[in-house]
Amino acid sequence: MSNVPPPPQDPNQAPPPGAYQQPRQLQPSDEKMWSMLIHLGGAIISFVSYASLAFLPALIGFLVLKDRGPFVRENTKNALNFQLTMLIGVIVGWITAFILIGFLILLAVWVVNIIFSIIAAVKANRGEYYKYPMTIQFIK
Repeated sequence: MSNVPPPPQDPNQAPPPGAYQQPRQLQPSDEKMWSMLIHLGGAIISFVSYASLAFLPALIGFLVLKDRGPFVRENTKNALNFQLTMLIGVIVGWITAFILIGFLILLAVWVVNIIFSIIAAVKANRGEYYKYPMTIQFIK
C-alpha cells in the first residue's frame, strides 16, 4: 500500500450522496443551554442598548438553531416573537416621546423585556417551555 492521495475531484461534478445532510440534532442538555442563552441575550442587550437591538440574539439563534431540536426551536421562536413585539414598543415609545408618554412606554418596555427574558431563561434552564405574555405571533 502506498500513501498516494486521492485524485482531485472535478469542481463541476455533483457532490457525493449525503454531502448535504440535515444538521445534527442537539442533545437535550445543549438545547436547554442554547435556549437559556438566547433568552439571556435578549435581557443583556436590552439592559445595555435599551431594547432596540435585543431581537438580534433571538433572530440569530432562530436562524442557526431552528432545525437542531424541538425545544430550542420553540424557545428561539418564542424569544424572537417577544423581542419583535418589544421592538414595536420601542418604536411606539420613540414616536410618542414628544408628548412625554413615550418615555413611560420606553421605560415599561425596558423593564418588561429584562424581567420576562430572565424568567424565560430560568424556565429554559429547567427544561420547561415558556410562552411570553403580551406577544404578537409573527412566526408560527
